[in-house]
Amino acid sequence: MQNLKKLKGDASHRKFFRKKYNGLNSIVILAEKDKFKNLLVYDAISKILNKNKILAPKLYQENYKNKNIEVEDFGNETIFKTLKKSKKNKLLYFKDIIKLLNQIQSIKDKKIKNFQNKYYRIPEYKNKILIQEANLFCEWYAKKNLSKNKRQNFNKMFKKIIKNLVSCLKMKNDTFVHRDFHISNLMLIDNRIGVIDSQDALIGNRAYDLASLVDDVRLKTSKILKKKIFNSYIKNQKKFNKKKIKNDFEILSILRNLKIIGIFTRLAIRDKKKDYLKLIPYTWDLISLRINQNEIFLDLKKLLKDNFKKDL
Repeated sequence: MQNLKKLKGDASHRKFFRKKYNGLNSIVILAEKDKFKNLLVYDAISKILNKNKILAPKLYQENYKNKNIEVEDFGNETIFKTLKKSKKNKLLYFKDIIKLLNQIQSIKDKKIKNFQNKYYRIPEYKNKILIQEANLFCEWYAKKNLSKNKRQNFNKMFKKIIKNLVSCLKMKNDTFVHRDFHISNLMLIDNRIGVIDSQDALIGNRAYDLASLVDDVRLKTSKILKKKIFNSYIKNQKKFNKKKIKNDFEILSILRNLKIIGIFTRLAIRDKKKDYLKLIPYTWDLISLRINQNEIFLDLKKLLKDNFKKDL
C-alpha cells in the first residue's frame, strides 16, 4: 500500500511529496523546470557529501524522464525548528554546525558520476556569478522601489561599486561551497546533522557558507551570538589569515543579502510567493550591521542611504 502527501514547498519551482510504502517513508522530488539542476545535480552533490561521510539524502530511484526522483526522507526536524523551541544554549548547536562546515570544506572531490553514468564536475564560483547575483537587487528591488530616472543612475553606480567589492576578495576559490548553508537546510537525524538543498554547490570562497550561517535572514540572532559563531569557526582555521577571512566574510555577507532582497522581491512579484517579503526588513538590518564595519563599504553605504534611507 502506498500514498503520497504533498509537503510545503520552498523558494524553488520544485514540488515535494512524502511517499509511504509498506511502512517506509521517502521523499519524491518533482521538478517540472530545470530538471538537470534540481534532480541530476542534486543527487550528484548528495553523492559527494555521502562519499565524505556527510549525511545527505540518498537516491532510491530516478524517473528523470518523468521529471522526478525518489530520495531518503530526513523527516521534518530542521535545526531552525529545533532552535525555535529548544531552551538549550544556541551556541552549542552552532558549534556542532561549525564542525560540520569544516568537514564540508575539507571535501576534495570536484566530480562524480551521476545516475546517468556521466561525470558531473562542480563549477567554480566565479566573480562574474557573484556580480550577477548581487545585480538581482537592481533588477527586482530597485526596479520596484525607484523611479525610472533615479534607477538608471542608481544601477550604474551600484554595478560599479559591486564590481569593485568583488575585486577586494582575498581568498581563493578552492573550497566546496554549499551556497545555501543555513539552519533551514540542516536536519536533525538521530543526533546527527543532515544536509539538504545542495544542488547549487560550487567551488568558491570558504567565507561564503560562513556568511550564510552567521547572517541567516530566517533566524534573528544577537550580535554577541553572531560573533561567537564566527570566532568558533576562526579557532579551527589554523592555516588561514584571519584578517582575510573577516574581510571576505563581510563582503560576501553584504553581497549575499543584497541578492536575497532581490530574490525575495522576485518571488513576490513573479511567483506570487509573498511570504518572503516579511524577511526583507531583517535582511536590511544584516546589511546595516556589516556595512558599518569596514571602510571599503563607504561608497555602497552612501548610495544605499541616498536611495533607500528608510530601509538601511
